[in-house]
Amino acid sequence: MSTEEKPAAPRSLAEALRARDDASLAALLRSRPDLITPVPTDLTQLATRAGTRASVVRALERLDRFALQTAQALAVAADPASYEELLGLMAGDEPGPTVAAALPHALGTLHEQALVWGAGDRLRLVRTARELLAPAPQRPSPTGLGPTVQEATAGMSPGRIQELLAAAGLPSTHDSVSAAAALTALFRDRERMASLLAEVPADSLEVLDRLVWGPPYGQVTAEPAPRLRLLLDRGLLLPTAPGTVVLPREVALHLRAGRAHRTPEPVPPPVTSAGTHRPQVVDATAAGQALAALATVEELLKDWDEGGPAVLRAGGLSVRDLKRTAVALDVPEPVAAFWVELAHAAGLLASDGEPDERYAATPAYDEWRELPPAERWAGLAEAWLTATRTPGLVGGRDAKDRTLSALGPGLDRSAAPEVRHRVLTLLAGLPEGSAPDEESVLARLHWERPQRREDDLRARLAHWALAEAELLGVTGRGALAAPGRALIAAPEQHPRQEGKEPSGPGDKLPVHHHRPAPHPAPRSPAEQAAATASAARLLAPLLPEPLDHVLLQADLTAVAPGPLERDLAELLGVLADVESKGGATVYRFTPGSVRRALDAGRTAADLQAFLAAHSRTPVPQPLSYLIDDVARRHGRLRVGAASAYVRCDDDATLREILADRRAAGLGLRRLAPTVLAAQADPAALLDGLRTMGFAPAAESAEGDVLITRADARRTPPRTPPQPVPDGPPVPDEPLLAAAIRAVRAGDLAATTPRKPAAEPSTAGGPPRTGAAETLAAMQAAVLTGEALWIGYVNAEGAASQRVVAPIRVEGGFVTAYDRTADEVRTYPLHRITGVAELADDAT
Repeated sequence: MSTEEKPAAPRSLAEALRARDDASLAALLRSRPDLITPVPTDLTQLATRAGTRASVVRALERLDRFALQTAQALAVAADPASYEELLGLMAGDEPGPTVAAALPHALGTLHEQALVWGAGDRLRLVRTARELLAPAPQRPSPTGLGPTVQEATAGMSPGRIQELLAAAGLPSTHDSVSAAAALTALFRDRERMASLLAEVPADSLEVLDRLVWGPPYGQVTAEPAPRLRLLLDRGLLLPTAPGTVVLPREVALHLRAGRAHRTPEPVPPPVTSAGTHRPQVVDATAAGQALAALATVEELLKDWDEGGPAVLRAGGLSVRDLKRTAVALDVPEPVAAFWVELAHAAGLLASDGEPDERYAATPAYDEWRELPPAERWAGLAEAWLTATRTPGLVGGRDAKDRTLSALGPGLDRSAAPEVRHRVLTLLAGLPEGSAPDEESVLARLHWERPQRREDDLRARLAHWALAEAELLGVTGRGALAAPGRALIAAPEQHPRQEGKEPSGPGDKLPVHHHRPAPHPAPRSPAEQAAATASAARLLAPLLPEPLDHVLLQADLTAVAPGPLERDLAELLGVLADVESKGGATVYRFTPGSVRRALDAGRTAADLQAFLAAHSRTPVPQPLSYLIDDVARRHGRLRVGAASAYVRCDDDATLREILADRRAAGLGLRRLAPTVLAAQADPAALLDGLRTMGFAPAAESAEGDVLITRADARRTPPRTPPQPVPDGPPVPDEPLLAAAIRAVRAGDLAATTPRKPAAEPSTAGGPPRTGAAETLAAMQAAVLTGEALWIGYVNAEGAASQRVVAPIRVEGGFVTAYDRTADEVRTYPLHRITGVAELADDAT
């Protein structure tokens, strides 16, 4: 027989935390980072903070369904409960192998997160969690169970309770408490309860069947029907208020065969495939979408190069401007909102901050355009994956019933990055080339996070994530492509501590569970950068090489059979208008597009040479004539700023302008044989003359032709919008180690036994001694090398208790090794409130 004594069971959560090792405390702080914001002074404060309502609610919201069901079962169990009792509540009278195998993992999760403490025979749910999850008359019960017999009969008259005992065939008792206990014992006894229910008519049993899975409350009239009266007389239904009855918890558990839940869900629902494609097809489709995404973002910002839409007073784009953007991009408005928000999240688009505030491209856009296509895509994909702004909300209403606008406030949802990452991780778990069934993805996410503040937010985020991933080229034909798989490559997980699973009431429960965490810790910037670079490397071979040529056709169009080199695409975009996009882009040459190229400083000879050099077909004669004709008329009229004027050496052209009725709104009058003055500004005058069919050129005050460039407007340097975190960030390993060391040291100082001080302090307060006695104690401790317990008030007035070993005392300061801080520190003697010797067994 072993003579070893079992360690005493912890009497509080603080004692349970005190018994944990550093790895276990690190797992707690990693799963609940709000507990170290700020770092608690000792383990007692850590336990107190872990039991606060806000922290417990946050922890419960991050439990998976089976762990939450386990916590709900503990909330209706005895306090404390044994492991066998909990297993019975989860699995019923005949526990199945699945529930029995999964329960230690779920209980390990609750232990790890300090929602449950105690050994296997004395499991305790923290009080705040019990209050949140236990049945209450004003709150729907998660388990559908009602109050116990003891709780339901608390306000019942003693005579009525004795009548219930007699109707159930039990002997009378001397008081109500023992009567309720006797009735409880009857309802918990399976054999006697079965005999009692065998005597109940079928129509009365039907009433119990309606209440057994909840809600357990029902309404009765002042004169209940006979089938209800029989149940009330035997205590199978108990009155709680006038006209209201409840099914006692013990009766409901008997009818449920001991289960707290109708359907325990120990295993997450699988993500199923809706279709399978060859991986090469998936990657090729995703690469095509990636090219289209780059072209769309460039087209958006090119359209806003000379100043985009105005910023609303409340921030964001107006509905009209979003519609115009959608038309320009040839996409639906929700998709246009996605591209606008993506460019903003990547730091390529921002407001210019001018008095007449408008949106425009940022200087980072010019740097982004110089990157290889794969790297440009990887930057967009990373921005999408980590952004908390949610384009899918655009057009909805906020809490104050205001419309949510693109680029406006109110679009941040802190859960968005986690949901996007999790959706892609679930897709990565399918065989390569498999597209998921969306409903199975939503069911899996609901199992992983059933306790939600907003009923359908995570489901909507997941739906948007699947659609946006396809638009961006992270997926192809619904399946995760190779670059997308690299983008979410998980960093190496923190090692889990091994522990045996409980097999009996005396076994200790493992603090850590072995089920892979569905939501790993966020990656560091270095890890994220490595994943992004890996995605770019995988995408690069899938993208076609840029072409250096187009195919000119006789109908004044040019066909680009693939992506073009940047210089070629930029100049061709100025010289011609895009007519259609797709696998091949069709450009159309018009007088207006040719004039635009001439305005940008090109000559007719430049344009002819450019087309000849980059066309695989001869330059068609109609196109050559078009360029020469527009160039011959270009610049014959000169518009400058006087208020505005028109200058032309051809008197016939000026007379033609004056005679045109369309010039009436310009307020033109002749100043000289070659000059017309206008009441309109130069920009309006240029537009008016071009509408009339002329090709005027703007000129400077010196008479030189002004060359206009499409990329003239940029915002000042702007940083991308920062994601809004969902609570405190997960601490890194150095911070965890430092926090645990500080908490351990503070706990040592708070719990070390000590001798009574000369002047006893208030309960829980620092010691208090006179200045002379403090100095003498310090000097004596320097000679003996003993440690002392001191009270100290810092410069900010904050009081603390510390255990120090004095090294020297001089000049009004004491230098000592501080066990609390684990370092040597110097303290002014006048700030030490008092000293006390440590008890002999503490040193």
